[in-house]
Amino acid sequence: MHPLLSVKEGERRLLLGNEAIVRGALEAGVRVGAAYPGTPSSEIGNHLFALSQELPGLYFEFSVNEKVAMEVAAAAAASGLRSLTCMKHVGLNVAADPFLTLAYVGVKAGMVVVTADDPSCHSSQNEQDNRYYARLSGVLMLEPASPEEARAMTLYAFELSEKLELPVLLRTTTRVSHARSVVTCGKLADYSRFEKGRFEKDPGRWIPVPAVARKRHRVLLEKMSQAEELANRSPWNRMEKRGPVGVVASGVSVNYVLDAVRELGLSDRVSLLLLGFTHPFPRSLAAEFLSGLEKCLVVEELEPYLEEALKVVAAEEGLSVKILGKAEGYLPRYHEFHPGLVREALARAAGIKYSPPEAPDTSWIPELPPRPPTLCPGCPHRETYRVVKEVLKELGEEENTIYPTDIGCYTLGLLPPLKMADYLLCMGSSAGSACGFSVATDQRIVAFIGDSTFFHAGIPPLINALYQGHRFTLVVLDNETTAMTGHQPVPSQELKPEPLKDRPVISIARFCEGLGIPAVEINPYKKKEAAEAIRPLLSSGKLGVIVAKAPCVLYRARFKG
Repeated sequence: MHPLLSVKEGERRLLLGNEAIVRGALEAGVRVGAAYPGTPSSEIGNHLFALSQELPGLYFEFSVNEKVAMEVAAAAAASGLRSLTCMKHVGLNVAADPFLTLAYVGVKAGMVVVTADDPSCHSSQNEQDNRYYARLSGVLMLEPASPEEARAMTLYAFELSEKLELPVLLRTTTRVSHARSVVTCGKLADYSRFEKGRFEKDPGRWIPVPAVARKRHRVLLEKMSQAEELANRSPWNRMEKRGPVGVVASGVSVNYVLDAVRELGLSDRVSLLLLGFTHPFPRSLAAEFLSGLEKCLVVEELEPYLEEALKVVAAEEGLSVKILGKAEGYLPRYHEFHPGLVREALARAAGIKYSPPEAPDTSWIPELPPRPPTLCPGCPHRETYRVVKEVLKELGEEENTIYPTDIGCYTLGLLPPLKMADYLLCMGSSAGSACGFSVATDQRIVAFIGDSTFFHAGIPPLINALYQGHRFTLVVLDNETTAMTGHQPVPSQELKPEPLKDRPVISIARFCEGLGIPAVEINPYKKKEAAEAIRPLLSSGKLGVIVAKAPCVLYRARFKG
């Protein structure tokens, strides 16, 4: 039995933030889940996939990308089934097209969209702050500060979504998603059988042609007014008035603030506004809080989202309170915060002397050698890079070749001695940027993309390349799994976990050949045969695809007895 199913109502367990979200969804009666894996959200999908094998009443799929996952979950919610989709912050960029229109058409059953932001870029190419997606789309947003809040807020998010017939954005960050703390669990919903929903046709709502969209936009704005009243009264927004200096915080920063207030001895002197229901912004509550304060420190990672909202409230209400935050240099707009940083900012705002604790003497410890991330021993990607590099060297093109790369563990091809990664933007950009380099330069172009990334976002730019007559070689690194995020399934895998034994194998090479693109499949471990097979494609100077197919060594080990 899955560990999240063995916990009875009222029992306490040490759960990861992502596990707590799954538990909250199970208590809420989620019926349909869909996701594309992306750290720091990956564990949510992994657990839902495993649970769907045990619970007849739960359906979950790893969709080929976040846009598809959003659409699967949206259709389920429109049919009366509670649904959830989860993704990392940049994944919401991929799903933004349906997400923004989904706010107009709304939902029938509750729908929760989990966006896991990644301050400090632990596993990401940027630090974007997805709180702005709530403002851009006009949906409600909750921000848990701990695993316990993550469970309870997920449950509340489904109820809130159904109340207003809108999706709810549940925004976490890495330190909430991957923290562990004690969580008190509620009662699980009944998953003994899957009950189908029913979609009720209503073109005046579900088909947002311009005439419908104009009407639905007004409906959305009316619902956001209702939601603001809910935010002003929400128990997830807590206010404590204790002194002339105030602190406003949301998400994981709440924990740093509470610790700093206690450690600096300011518990009786500092007023607190701790926000969990952050969009629509609880304007009336904020005005009440700011009234009578001399100054207010805003503690939030990344962008000044709350800070700007508070400054607007103060200006409109004619309050003289000074809002302190990023604009005034109290806190940075980049990277994660830490307790010492918040203590120093709070002490400065409160006008008290603060000296950071003296760091222990570690001069006696010998300096450790750096250990950068690297491809695993025996990784087939390393062999693919080597054989491609050797053939290009034979052709005299090694120094003249541009290597667009993509998102995956193979991005580590940038490191010496391989040094075969020159340009990267996002999922699928290797093929798309290769089109641009084909136009802009006379250099040879060899682009690298993973199997999961190919299905996610690599197909449209490859079709574009064929249609537009671009010239490059696309090397698809097919290790039969989404390796970087925890070995989730891909459509091309032949080595399958038991629940997916009956799924078809979608051959990437045959797909490309069906388009009329020259393609060859190689085993990168058989280097002599591989070199002979790829030499014609690399020397042709025309569009071609090399599929290097060999299972990830760690994934393959799972299938050995």
